[in-house]
Amino acid sequence: MYKAFLKLTVPNILTNLTVPLVSLVDLALMGHLGNPSYIVALGLAVALFNLIYWAFGFLRMGTTGQVAQLYGRNDTSGIHLIAQGILIAVTIGVSFLILQRPILYLYGELINISDQIQQQIGTYFDVRIYAAPASITVFVINGWLLGIQRSRSALVLAIIINVVNVVLSYAFVRFFAFGIAGVAIGTLIAQYIGLLVGIFFLWKEYKWTWAAAFLIILRKGEHWQQFIQINSDLFIRTLCLLFTLTFFKVKAAELEVNLGAANLLLLEFITISAYGIDGLAFAAESISGKYYGSGNLTSLKKSIRAAFQIGLGISVLVSMVFFVFSDWILLSLTNQELVILEAKKYLPWVIIAPVVHAVAFIWDGIYIGCTASKQMKWSLLISTLLVFLPCYYLFGNVFGNHGIWLALTLFMVSRGLIQSILVKKGIYNRLHVAKMS
Repeated sequence: MYKAFLKLTVPNILTNLTVPLVSLVDLALMGHLGNPSYIVALGLAVALFNLIYWAFGFLRMGTTGQVAQLYGRNDTSGIHLIAQGILIAVTIGVSFLILQRPILYLYGELINISDQIQQQIGTYFDVRIYAAPASITVFVINGWLLGIQRSRSALVLAIIINVVNVVLSYAFVRFFAFGIAGVAIGTLIAQYIGLLVGIFFLWKEYKWTWAAAFLIILRKGEHWQQFIQINSDLFIRTLCLLFTLTFFKVKAAELEVNLGAANLLLLEFITISAYGIDGLAFAAESISGKYYGSGNLTSLKKSIRAAFQIGLGISVLVSMVFFVFSDWILLSLTNQELVILEAKKYLPWVIIAPVVHAVAFIWDGIYIGCTASKQMKWSLLISTLLVFLPCYYLFGNVFGNHGIWLALTLFMVSRGLIQSILVKKGIYNRLHVAKMS
Protein backbone atom coordinates (compact mmCIF):
# COMPACT_ATOMS: atom_id res chain seq x y z
CA MET A 1 0.00 0.00 0.00
CA TYR A 2 2.78 2.43 0.96
CA LYS A 3 4.67 1.60 -2.23
CA ALA A 4 1.57 2.31 -4.33
CA PHE A 5 1.09 5.65 -2.59
CA LEU A 6 4.69 6.70 -3.02
CA LYS A 7 4.62 5.69 -6.69
CA LEU A 8 1.80 8.17 -7.27
CA THR A 9 2.67 10.72 -4.58
CA VAL A 10 6.19 11.63 -5.70
CA PRO A 11 5.25 12.66 -9.28
CA ASN A 12 2.05 14.30 -7.99
CA ILE A 13 4.01 16.43 -5.51
CA LEU A 14 6.48 17.41 -8.22
CA THR A 15 3.54 18.22 -10.51
CA ASN A 16 1.84 20.37 -7.90
CA LEU A 17 4.95 22.21 -6.80
CA THR A 18 5.50 23.52 -10.32
CA VAL A 19 2.39 25.69 -9.84
CA PRO A 20 3.45 27.69 -6.75
CA LEU A 21 6.99 27.90 -8.12
CA VAL A 22 5.58 29.80 -11.10
CA SER A 23 3.69 32.05 -8.70
CA LEU A 24 6.90 32.61 -6.73
CA VAL A 25 8.78 33.60 -9.88
CA ASP A 26 5.99 35.99 -10.88
CA LEU A 27 5.96 37.57 -7.42
CA ALA A 28 9.74 37.80 -7.41
CA LEU A 29 9.65 39.60 -10.76
CA MET A 30 7.13 42.10 -9.35
CA GLY A 31 8.91 42.28 -5.99
CA HIS A 32 12.06 43.62 -7.61
CA LEU A 33 10.42 46.37 -9.65
CA GLY A 34 10.98 48.86 -6.83
CA ASN A 35 7.42 49.39 -5.55
CA PRO A 36 5.38 47.12 -3.24
CA SER A 37 2.24 48.08 -5.17
CA TYR A 38 3.28 45.62 -7.89
CA ILE A 39 3.22 42.79 -5.33
CA VAL A 40 -0.25 43.79 -4.14
CA ALA A 41 -1.56 44.19 -7.69
CA LEU A 42 -0.31 40.79 -8.84
CA GLY A 43 -1.55 39.12 -5.65
CA LEU A 44 -5.05 40.54 -6.05
CA ALA A 45 -5.14 39.85 -9.79
CA VAL A 46 -4.14 36.23 -9.24
CA ALA A 47 -6.74 35.99 -6.45
CA LEU A 48 -9.40 36.99 -8.96
CA PHE A 49 -8.32 34.32 -11.43
CA ASN A 50 -8.10 31.73 -8.68
CA LEU A 51 -11.71 32.58 -7.90
CA ILE A 52 -12.68 32.40 -11.59
CA TYR A 53 -10.81 29.21 -12.47
CA TRP A 54 -10.79 27.18 -9.30
CA ALA A 55 -14.50 27.75 -8.80
CA PHE A 56 -14.69 25.25 -11.63
CA GLY A 57 -12.01 22.98 -10.21
CA PHE A 58 -14.90 20.59 -9.58
CA LEU A 59 -14.44 19.52 -13.21
CA ARG A 60 -11.02 18.13 -12.28
CA MET A 61 -12.18 16.61 -8.98
CA GLY A 62 -15.39 15.12 -10.30
CA THR A 63 -13.60 13.60 -13.28
CA THR A 64 -10.87 12.08 -11.09
CA GLY A 65 -13.26 10.45 -8.63
CA GLN A 66 -15.58 8.92 -11.22
CA VAL A 67 -12.79 7.81 -13.57
CA ALA A 68 -10.86 6.26 -10.66
CA GLN A 69 -13.88 4.22 -9.60
CA LEU A 70 -14.39 2.97 -13.15
CA TYR A 71 -10.67 2.16 -13.26
CA GLY A 72 -11.08 0.10 -10.06
CA ARG A 73 -13.87 -1.90 -11.72
CA ASN A 74 -11.83 -2.33 -14.94
CA ASP A 75 -14.66 -0.49 -16.70
CA THR A 76 -13.65 1.43 -19.82
CA SER A 77 -17.13 2.75 -20.58
CA GLY A 78 -16.60 6.08 -18.82
CA ILE A 79 -15.05 7.90 -21.75
CA HIS A 80 -18.16 10.07 -21.87
CA LEU A 81 -16.97 11.71 -18.62
CA ILE A 82 -14.09 13.33 -20.47
CA ALA A 83 -16.34 14.60 -23.24
CA GLN A 84 -18.83 15.98 -20.72
CA GLY A 85 -16.13 17.78 -18.80
CA ILE A 86 -14.55 19.30 -21.92
CA LEU A 87 -17.89 20.53 -23.24
CA ILE A 88 -18.66 22.26 -19.95
CA ALA A 89 -15.11 23.64 -19.65
CA VAL A 90 -15.15 25.24 -23.10
CA THR A 91 -18.63 26.67 -22.51
CA ILE A 92 -17.55 28.21 -19.19
CA GLY A 93 -14.33 29.58 -20.68
CA VAL A 94 -16.10 31.29 -23.57
CA SER A 95 -18.68 32.71 -21.13
CA PHE A 96 -15.89 34.38 -19.18
CA LEU A 97 -14.61 36.00 -22.37
CA ILE A 98 -18.07 37.40 -23.05
CA LEU A 99 -18.50 38.65 -19.47
CA GLN A 100 -14.96 39.93 -18.91
CA ARG A 101 -15.83 43.63 -18.54
CA PRO A 102 -18.60 43.14 -15.93
CA ILE A 103 -16.35 40.75 -13.99
CA LEU A 104 -13.48 43.22 -13.80
CA TYR A 105 -15.81 46.09 -12.90
CA LEU A 106 -17.48 44.11 -10.10
CA TYR A 107 -14.12 43.04 -8.69
CA GLY A 108 -12.92 46.64 -8.69
CA GLU A 109 -16.03 47.67 -6.74
CA LEU A 110 -15.50 44.96 -4.13
CA ILE A 111 -11.88 45.75 -3.22
CA ASN A 112 -10.72 48.91 -1.51
CA ILE A 113 -7.37 49.82 -3.09
CA SER A 114 -5.69 52.73 -4.87
CA ASP A 115 -6.34 53.68 -8.49
CA GLN A 116 -2.77 52.78 -9.37
CA ILE A 117 -3.19 49.18 -8.19
CA GLN A 118 -6.62 48.98 -9.84
CA GLN A 119 -5.04 49.93 -13.14
CA GLN A 120 -2.30 47.32 -12.78
CA ILE A 121 -4.91 44.64 -12.02
CA GLY A 122 -6.84 45.67 -15.14
CA THR A 123 -3.71 45.38 -17.29
CA TYR A 124 -3.09 41.83 -16.06
CA PHE A 125 -6.75 40.83 -16.36
CA ASP A 126 -7.19 42.09 -19.92
CA VAL A 127 -4.53 39.65 -21.12
CA ARG A 128 -4.94 36.60 -18.94
CA ILE A 129 -8.73 36.29 -19.29
CA TYR A 130 -8.20 34.94 -22.83
CA ALA A 131 -6.59 31.84 -21.31
CA ALA A 132 -9.91 30.85 -19.66
CA PRO A 133 -11.07 28.19 -22.17
CA ALA A 134 -7.65 26.50 -22.17
CA SER A 135 -7.10 26.69 -18.39
CA ILE A 136 -10.47 25.17 -17.47
CA THR A 137 -10.22 22.43 -20.12
CA VAL A 138 -6.80 21.42 -18.78
CA PHE A 139 -8.52 20.80 -15.42
CA VAL A 140 -10.60 18.06 -17.03
CA ILE A 141 -7.60 16.47 -18.73
CA ASN A 142 -5.67 16.49 -15.45
CA GLY A 143 -8.63 14.86 -13.71
CA TRP A 144 -8.68 12.08 -16.28
CA LEU A 145 -4.91 11.49 -15.99
CA LEU A 146 -5.12 11.27 -12.20
CA GLY A 147 -8.16 8.99 -12.35
CA ILE A 148 -6.36 6.40 -14.51
CA GLN A 149 -3.23 6.81 -12.34
CA ARG A 150 -1.11 8.39 -15.09
CA SER A 151 0.65 10.67 -12.65
CA ARG A 152 3.80 10.82 -14.78
CA SER A 153 1.83 12.14 -17.75
CA ALA A 154 0.24 14.73 -15.46
CA LEU A 155 3.75 15.70 -14.34
CA VAL A 156 4.91 16.11 -17.94
CA LEU A 157 1.87 18.29 -18.71
CA ALA A 158 2.48 20.48 -15.64
CA ILE A 159 6.20 20.84 -16.34
CA ILE A 160 5.58 21.92 -19.94
CA ILE A 161 2.95 24.48 -18.92
CA ASN A 162 4.90 25.95 -16.05
CA VAL A 163 8.37 25.94 -17.61
CA VAL A 164 6.97 27.79 -20.63
CA ASN A 165 5.18 30.14 -18.24
CA VAL A 166 8.31 30.95 -16.24
CA VAL A 167 10.58 31.40 -19.25
CA LEU A 168 8.16 33.64 -21.14
CA SER A 169 7.15 35.69 -18.09
CA TYR A 170 10.80 36.30 -17.22
CA ALA A 171 11.59 37.30 -20.80
CA PHE A 172 8.60 39.63 -21.15
CA VAL A 173 9.28 41.37 -17.82
CA ARG A 174 13.09 41.55 -17.77
CA PHE A 175 14.00 41.86 -21.45
CA PHE A 176 10.93 43.51 -22.96
CA ALA A 177 9.93 45.55 -19.88
CA PHE A 178 6.23 44.68 -20.21
CA GLY A 179 5.77 44.84 -16.44
CA ILE A 180 2.73 43.06 -15.02
CA ALA A 181 1.36 42.48 -18.54
CA GLY A 182 4.45 40.37 -19.31
CA VAL A 183 3.52 37.91 -16.57
CA ALA A 184 0.00 37.64 -17.97
CA ILE A 185 1.22 37.07 -21.54
CA GLY A 186 3.53 34.28 -20.39
CA THR A 187 0.63 32.56 -18.62
CA LEU A 188 -1.69 32.96 -21.61
CA ILE A 189 0.69 31.31 -24.07
CA ALA A 190 1.64 28.54 -21.64
CA GLN A 191 -1.98 27.53 -21.04
CA TYR A 192 -2.73 27.02 -24.74
CA ILE A 193 0.47 25.04 -25.22
CA GLY A 194 -0.63 22.87 -22.28
CA LEU A 195 -4.04 22.37 -23.87
CA LEU A 196 -2.44 21.08 -27.06
CA VAL A 197 -0.29 18.65 -25.07
CA GLY A 198 -3.35 17.43 -23.15
CA ILE A 199 -5.30 16.82 -26.37
CA PHE A 200 -2.33 14.83 -27.65
CA PHE A 201 -2.49 12.61 -24.54
CA LEU A 202 -6.21 12.00 -25.14
CA TRP A 203 -5.64 11.16 -28.79
CA LYS A 204 -2.78 8.81 -27.91
CA GLU A 205 -4.97 6.92 -25.41
CA TYR A 206 -8.27 6.79 -27.29
CA LYS A 207 -7.47 7.89 -30.85
CA TRP A 208 -10.77 9.32 -32.10
CA THR A 209 -13.01 7.35 -29.72
CA TRP A 210 -13.06 10.20 -27.20
CA ALA A 211 -14.20 12.62 -29.89
CA ALA A 212 -17.05 10.28 -30.84
CA ALA A 213 -18.16 10.36 -27.20
CA PHE A 214 -19.28 13.95 -27.71
CA LEU A 215 -21.99 12.75 -30.08
CA ILE A 216 -23.11 10.07 -27.61
CA ILE A 217 -23.59 12.43 -24.66
CA LEU A 218 -25.42 14.95 -26.82
CA ARG A 219 -27.94 12.27 -27.76
CA LYS A 220 -28.30 10.54 -24.36
CA GLY A 221 -29.30 12.75 -21.44
CA GLU A 222 -28.94 10.01 -18.79
CA HIS A 223 -25.15 10.39 -18.91
CA TRP A 224 -25.53 13.81 -17.30
CA GLN A 225 -27.53 12.98 -14.15
CA GLN A 226 -24.76 11.63 -11.90
CA PHE A 227 -22.24 14.01 -13.44
CA ILE A 228 -24.34 17.06 -12.55
CA GLN A 229 -25.23 15.82 -9.05
CA ILE A 230 -21.64 15.17 -8.02
CA ASN A 231 -20.24 18.28 -9.64
CA SER A 232 -22.91 20.62 -8.25
CA ASP A 233 -21.93 19.58 -4.70
CA LEU A 234 -18.25 20.02 -5.54
CA PHE A 235 -19.01 23.41 -7.09
CA ILE A 236 -20.62 24.66 -3.86
CA ARG A 237 -17.75 23.17 -1.83
CA THR A 238 -15.17 24.88 -4.04
CA LEU A 239 -16.98 28.21 -3.96
CA CYS A 240 -16.91 28.16 -0.14
CA LEU A 241 -13.20 27.40 -0.11
CA LEU A 242 -12.41 30.05 -2.70
CA PHE A 243 -14.60 32.61 -0.98
CA THR A 244 -12.72 32.08 2.27
CA LEU A 245 -9.25 32.22 0.72
CA THR A 246 -10.08 35.16 -1.56
CA PHE A 247 -11.82 37.05 1.25
CA PHE A 248 -8.74 36.49 3.42
CA LYS A 249 -6.39 37.55 0.65
CA VAL A 250 -8.31 40.71 -0.22
CA LYS A 251 -8.75 41.79 3.42
CA ALA A 252 -5.12 41.02 4.18
CA ALA A 253 -4.04 43.12 1.19
CA GLU A 254 -6.27 46.08 2.03
CA LEU A 255 -4.19 46.89 5.11
CA GLU A 256 -1.31 49.39 5.03
CA VAL A 257 0.65 48.71 1.83
CA ASN A 258 3.74 47.11 3.44
CA LEU A 259 1.64 44.90 5.73
CA GLY A 260 -0.63 44.00 2.82
CA ALA A 261 2.34 43.03 0.67
CA ALA A 262 3.79 41.02 3.58
CA ASN A 263 0.54 39.07 3.97
CA LEU A 264 0.48 38.24 0.25
CA LEU A 265 4.07 37.00 0.40
CA LEU A 266 3.26 34.84 3.42
CA LEU A 267 0.30 33.36 1.58
CA GLU A 268 2.81 31.97 -0.90
CA PHE A 269 4.13 29.78 1.93
CA ILE A 270 0.58 28.48 2.43
CA THR A 271 0.28 27.86 -1.30
CA ILE A 272 3.56 25.92 -1.41
CA SER A 273 2.52 23.66 1.48
CA ALA A 274 -0.99 23.20 0.07
CA TYR A 275 0.25 22.13 -3.35
CA GLY A 276 2.89 19.86 -1.82
CA ILE A 277 0.46 18.03 0.48
CA ASP A 278 -2.12 17.96 -2.31
CA GLY A 279 0.30 15.72 -4.21
CA LEU A 280 -0.47 13.10 -1.59
CA ALA A 281 -4.16 14.03 -1.69
CA PHE A 282 -4.22 13.45 -5.45
CA ALA A 283 -2.71 10.00 -4.91
CA ALA A 284 -5.41 9.40 -2.28
CA GLU A 285 -8.06 10.34 -4.85
CA SER A 286 -6.79 7.74 -7.32
CA ILE A 287 -6.21 4.93 -4.83
CA SER A 288 -9.29 5.43 -2.64
CA GLY A 289 -11.42 5.79 -5.77
CA LYS A 290 -10.00 2.55 -7.13
CA TYR A 291 -10.81 0.58 -3.95
CA TYR A 292 -14.17 2.27 -3.50
CA GLY A 293 -15.07 1.42 -7.08
CA SER A 294 -14.07 -2.22 -6.60
CA GLY A 295 -16.03 -2.42 -3.30
CA ASN A 296 -12.94 -3.37 -1.26
CA LEU A 297 -13.58 -1.80 2.17
CA THR A 298 -10.56 -3.39 3.84
CA SER A 299 -8.12 -2.05 1.26
CA LEU A 300 -9.91 1.33 1.32
CA LYS A 301 -9.33 1.67 5.07
CA LYS A 302 -5.69 0.62 4.67
CA SER A 303 -5.24 3.24 1.95
CA ILE A 304 -6.71 5.93 4.23
CA ARG A 305 -4.32 5.01 7.06
CA ALA A 306 -1.37 5.08 4.66
CA ALA A 307 -2.48 8.44 3.27
CA PHE A 308 -2.52 10.06 6.72
CA GLN A 309 0.77 8.54 7.85
CA ILE A 310 2.62 9.64 4.71
CA GLY A 311 0.79 12.96 4.48
CA LEU A 312 1.46 14.03 8.06
CA GLY A 313 5.10 13.04 7.64
CA ILE A 314 5.37 15.23 4.53
CA SER A 315 3.68 18.15 6.32
CA VAL A 316 6.17 18.00 9.19
CA LEU A 317 9.05 18.12 6.71
CA VAL A 318 7.52 21.14 4.96
CA SER A 319 7.14 22.94 8.30
CA MET A 320 10.80 22.26 9.07
CA VAL A 321 11.82 23.66 5.67
CA PHE A 322 9.81 26.83 6.35
CA PHE A 323 11.38 27.20 9.79
CA VAL A 324 14.94 26.90 8.44
CA PHE A 325 14.63 28.73 5.11
CA SER A 326 11.88 31.32 5.71
CA ASP A 327 14.29 34.28 5.71
CA TRP A 328 15.89 33.13 2.47
CA ILE A 329 12.49 32.64 0.81
CA LEU A 330 11.37 36.14 1.77
CA LEU A 331 14.60 37.70 0.52
CA SER A 332 14.22 35.87 -2.80
CA LEU A 333 10.71 37.26 -3.21
CA THR A 334 11.40 40.92 -2.54
CA ASN A 335 14.10 43.44 -1.70
CA GLN A 336 11.66 45.72 0.14
CA GLU A 337 13.03 45.80 3.71
CA LEU A 338 9.86 47.14 5.33
CA VAL A 339 7.79 44.39 3.73
CA ILE A 340 10.22 41.73 4.97
CA LEU A 341 10.17 43.14 8.52
CA GLU A 342 6.37 43.02 8.57
CA ALA A 343 6.31 39.47 7.19
CA LYS A 344 8.69 38.16 9.87
CA LYS A 345 6.21 39.12 12.60
CA TYR A 346 3.71 36.58 11.29
CA LEU A 347 6.02 33.75 10.20
CA PRO A 348 4.87 31.38 13.03
CA TRP A 349 1.44 31.11 11.37
CA VAL A 350 2.88 29.83 8.10
CA ILE A 351 5.42 27.57 9.80
CA ILE A 352 2.69 25.61 11.63
CA ALA A 353 0.30 25.75 8.66
CA PRO A 354 1.45 22.57 6.82
CA VAL A 355 0.80 20.35 9.85
CA VAL A 356 -2.43 22.13 10.83
CA HIS A 357 -3.87 22.06 7.30
CA ALA A 358 -2.76 18.53 6.36
CA VAL A 359 -5.78 16.69 7.78
CA ALA A 360 -8.25 18.71 5.69
CA PHE A 361 -6.20 18.33 2.50
CA ILE A 362 -5.84 14.56 2.88
CA TRP A 363 -9.53 14.06 3.64
CA ASP A 364 -10.33 16.13 0.54
CA GLY A 365 -8.48 13.60 -1.62
CA ILE A 366 -10.21 10.64 -0.01
CA TYR A 367 -13.68 12.18 -0.24
CA ILE A 368 -13.13 13.13 -3.89
CA GLY A 369 -11.96 9.63 -4.78
CA CYS A 370 -15.04 8.13 -3.11
CA THR A 371 -17.30 10.80 -4.68
CA ALA A 372 -18.61 11.75 -1.23
CA SER A 373 -19.40 15.19 -2.58
CA LYS A 374 -22.38 15.96 -0.35
CA GLN A 375 -20.35 15.57 2.85
CA MET A 376 -17.55 17.72 1.43
CA LYS A 377 -20.08 20.42 0.61
CA TRP A 378 -21.45 20.52 4.16
CA SER A 379 -18.01 20.51 5.77
CA LEU A 380 -17.10 23.65 3.80
CA LEU A 381 -20.41 25.41 4.36
CA ILE A 382 -20.16 24.92 8.12
CA SER A 383 -16.47 25.87 8.27
CA THR A 384 -16.99 29.00 6.18
CA LEU A 385 -20.22 30.38 7.62
CA LEU A 386 -19.99 29.23 11.25
CA VAL A 387 -16.24 29.23 11.86
CA PHE A 388 -14.22 31.45 9.53
CA LEU A 389 -16.43 34.52 9.18
CA PRO A 390 -17.34 34.83 12.89
CA CYS A 391 -13.70 34.24 13.90
CA TYR A 392 -12.42 36.72 11.32
CA TYR A 393 -14.57 39.58 12.63
CA LEU A 394 -14.12 38.64 16.29
CA PHE A 395 -10.39 37.96 16.40
CA GLY A 396 -9.50 40.43 13.64
CA ASN A 397 -10.92 43.28 15.70
CA VAL A 398 -9.24 42.08 18.88
CA PHE A 399 -5.82 40.88 17.67
CA GLY A 400 -5.41 42.71 14.37
CA ASN A 401 -3.44 40.86 11.70
CA HIS A 402 -2.70 37.98 14.07
CA GLY A 403 -6.46 37.56 14.49
CA ILE A 404 -6.90 37.30 10.72
CA TRP A 405 -4.35 34.48 10.53
CA LEU A 406 -5.96 32.77 13.54
CA ALA A 407 -9.33 32.77 11.75
CA LEU A 408 -7.81 31.09 8.69
CA THR A 409 -6.11 28.48 10.89
CA LEU A 410 -9.35 27.65 12.73
CA PHE A 411 -11.14 27.34 9.38
CA MET A 412 -8.68 24.64 8.27
CA VAL A 413 -8.89 22.82 11.60
CA SER A 414 -12.68 22.84 11.39
CA ARG A 415 -12.65 21.33 7.89
CA GLY A 416 -10.48 18.42 8.96
CA LEU A 417 -12.49 17.78 12.12
CA ILE A 418 -15.88 17.76 10.37
CA GLN A 419 -14.65 15.44 7.62
CA SER A 420 -13.23 13.07 10.26
CA ILE A 421 -16.66 12.94 11.90
CA LEU A 422 -18.53 12.39 8.61
CA VAL A 423 -16.31 9.65 7.15
CA LYS A 424 -18.37 6.74 8.48
CA LYS A 425 -21.64 8.03 7.10
CA GLY A 426 -20.21 9.58 3.96
CA ILE A 427 -17.90 6.78 2.83
CA TYR A 428 -17.97 3.53 4.82
CA ASN A 429 -21.75 3.21 5.10
CA ARG A 430 -22.28 4.16 1.45
CA LEU A 431 -19.85 1.50 0.31
CA HIS A 432 -21.60 -1.11 2.50
CA VAL A 433 -24.99 -0.19 1.03
CA ALA A 434 -23.60 -0.33 -2.50
CA LYS A 435 -22.16 -3.81 -1.91
CA MET A 436 -25.47 -5.05 -0.43
CA SER A 437 -27.39 -3.81 -3.45
